[in-house]
Amino acid sequence: MMTRYSGLRLLPGAAAIFILALALPGGAQDKSLDALFPDPVVASGKGIEIKRSAVDDAFAAEKTLVAQQQHIVIPDTDRPRVESDILERMVVDKILVQRATEDEKTRTREEVAKYFDDIRKSSPSEDLFQQQVKASGKTLDELKAASVEKKLARLVLIRELVPSNSISDDVVKKFYEDPKYATNFAIPEMVHVAHILISGIDPATQQPLPPDKKREKEKLAREIKARAEKGEDFASLAKQYSDDISTKDKGGEHTFARHAMVPALEGFEAASFSLKTNQVSDLVETPFGYHIIKLIEKLPPSKISFDKVSAGIKDYLANEEINKQIPVFIPKIEAEYNVKFLLPGYSPTPLAAPTAPAHSAANTPPAITPVVDKK
Repeated sequence: MMTRYSGLRLLPGAAAIFILALALPGGAQDKSLDALFPDPVVASGKGIEIKRSAVDDAFAAEKTLVAQQQHIVIPDTDRPRVESDILERMVVDKILVQRATEDEKTRTREEVAKYFDDIRKSSPSEDLFQQQVKASGKTLDELKAASVEKKLARLVLIRELVPSNSISDDVVKKFYEDPKYATNFAIPEMVHVAHILISGIDPATQQPLPPDKKREKEKLAREIKARAEKGEDFASLAKQYSDDISTKDKGGEHTFARHAMVPALEGFEAASFSLKTNQVSDLVETPFGYHIIKLIEKLPPSKISFDKVSAGIKDYLANEEINKQIPVFIPKIEAEYNVKFLLPGYSPTPLAAPTAPAHSAANTPPAITPVVDKK
């Protein structure tokens, strides 16, 4: 089952757990307000009690994610169906967690704790990490608990619905080597460049600079280009002058594929691919300003290595098997746990197996598709 907007499977994989968890607003309701603002139970069953507020919170998170990622506003007319899908997912997660073994629970808690510790260590600062946690509306313990639940639910699904020998190393390798799926692992021709941007945008108004100021920027760009052509260290010039904050601290370095740039940067792309190694470009003007580009190397088309995608392939094949069996499995366990849905207008999207052919490129998850830097 999936919502029309998010495209998420019934149980999303672990890769996006932290991002999704941070997006979920939460916090316990003030009990003193219960009398004024009733919070009815909207789903119940063996070991299950889900209240209206939990669905409201999850819907708000879904709406925010859809707006951010797909630039779509979920219309009010679709809210009952989306909430029904959300409630169905929440119930199924609760059931699956109950079916987890103690060993699975222990291992999952340890894995999630390490996952959050790694995120904490990789954060630029402890303050920034705490700000991210605070922005989620949940405590760190609540975020961990939500992550454990999602990860456990998927673990149980795989154990119960995916035969242990159905996704062997040989099966995964065969998928990787099959010519039908070659495009899933193809890395297109790429360029590794360094560049310096002299911005033509007024930082205060975010509007193009007036002609006189623009001429000053062009003059500066030409002076920097001349220095680069005389052999001055390009990385140092980028760190000193570039207005591209995403690359200047890296000496202006940037790697991207052919046809990966947005239309406004097509001139930048064309110039980058036309250069010879170590050649410095003429000024390239785009709506963002003046660019000075130096080619570091061209990278021919290649294939992403098996070790980098094998886990993604396994996850994809598991999803395929799970989604074949979900239409029968979910009603079965809901009956077993005596689930009752009390949400007014409850009517989830009908459970169905994927319509795309198994292992088709159209149904390939991002986890096994090479990611190209498009900044």
